[in-house]
Amino acid sequence: MMENTFKNFNISEDIIKTIEKLGYLTPTEVQAKVIPVALQCRDIIVKSQTGSGKTAAFGIPICENIEIERNKPQALVLTPTRELCVQVKEEIGHIGRFKRIRATAIFGKQPFIAQAKELKQRVHVVVGTPGRTLDHLERGTLDIEEIRYLIIDEADEMLNMGFIDQVEAIIKKLSKNRITMLFSATMSREIEALSQKYMLEPIKIEITPENLTVEKIEQVVYEVEEEEKYKLLKNLIYIEHPDSCIIFCRTKDNVDKLVRKLTEKNFSCDGLHGGMLQNDRLAAIKKFKLGEFRILVATDVAARGIDVEDVTHIFNYDVPLEKESYVHRIGRTGRAGKEGKAITLVTPFEKRFLREIQDYVGYEIFKVEAPSKEEVEVAKVNFNETVKIKQKPKAEKGAALNKEITKIYINAGKKKKVRPGDIVGAITSIEGITSEHIGIIDVQDNITYVDILDGKGPEVLKALKQMTIKGKVLKIQRAVK
Repeated sequence: MMENTFKNFNISEDIIKTIEKLGYLTPTEVQAKVIPVALQCRDIIVKSQTGSGKTAAFGIPICENIEIERNKPQALVLTPTRELCVQVKEEIGHIGRFKRIRATAIFGKQPFIAQAKELKQRVHVVVGTPGRTLDHLERGTLDIEEIRYLIIDEADEMLNMGFIDQVEAIIKKLSKNRITMLFSATMSREIEALSQKYMLEPIKIEITPENLTVEKIEQVVYEVEEEEKYKLLKNLIYIEHPDSCIIFCRTKDNVDKLVRKLTEKNFSCDGLHGGMLQNDRLAAIKKFKLGEFRILVATDVAARGIDVEDVTHIFNYDVPLEKESYVHRIGRTGRAGKEGKAITLVTPFEKRFLREIQDYVGYEIFKVEAPSKEEVEVAKVNFNETVKIKQKPKAEKGAALNKEITKIYINAGKKKKVRPGDIVGAITSIEGITSEHIGIIDVQDNITYVDILDGKGPEVLKALKQMTIKGKVLKIQRAVK
């Protein structure tokens, strides 16, 4: 029997090398089914829950098929949220790192002009939210002439958030000679209609949700009166002692209130909701991923697609009003084959929503009794002792890649007539260095960044400091960013 490995897909060594360093050992079910079809350039409709490895499922074949020497974007990925947009861009950037693939993210609440400047550079993959992408298209700052791949990620969430009309407007502007891949956790009539209208004989792939939720995630329910809910949550945190958990609330006000209460009790936590500034939202997600705090209190803005490794527990402090949101929420744990636990607190008012959820998932969620006062007291002592021990910081995704890559800063760019060819010429003149050791070159107006691969960074940096580029002595150093 053939071993289940990414090498079976006959993809290039540059991509294999990257995904091995990213820790992708064997393809997930959705990756095993999607990648071979996507490599054949077929339209695909994929029904699969969040947490199944969808980004790599389309990211790997896109990166494999990108023609690196072309300057215009070749792939457009649409995502419903800004956070997911950034995450997908980073993931594709990681996968295509050794192939020198450049990806950029375009989304609202960020300067339009800065994004337009970025799009003037050589960019292979554009990841965007529908509104901002359409804005760039209408203002002529996004060139779609060579777009060969369109990926619609989390299509059902696009529908829920009212973005389908914008998605359709974008599709109409693209060439009909393209490959379209649509990913969705559910398939409504509207999404089916969209696919029938704009896709050519698509291959349908469905991943059964039970494999993603029931087997790896222990699910329990506690019934509680509204006025006792915070006390029960606090006690359960002592009892469960989560290494990393997300507590979901329905409103941003509930998030803010809960963060204040938990912080007053010295719990390591922060909040995430749509009322926060975009930079604060991205900073909160990054700190949580790095393990700088244990508890993230969030609205459903965090439930869709945000990939945080090793979340051990999910708490539904408020039962979601939409039954689909329950699956998306608990999908934040039990990821990548690991086990997790989902705990739902249900008030009398919320029981009808719980019944709808149970009808939707097709099983009854086990009800348990609240822990006794004695159990809580013992657990609280243990909790307070262990939280004194500083958590070991988590490595950023892509850290293994960065060990072999040195980013070099040069204090000259387009305004001093510096071109990528000038950089390549200078670096390849160094003995023992070839173009294979040069990664992405980002020439901006006044500065340039260059990735040096395969651990050759210190050697190149030392040599460049003794050289001129286009006859100019330039400041060259290891980049801070």
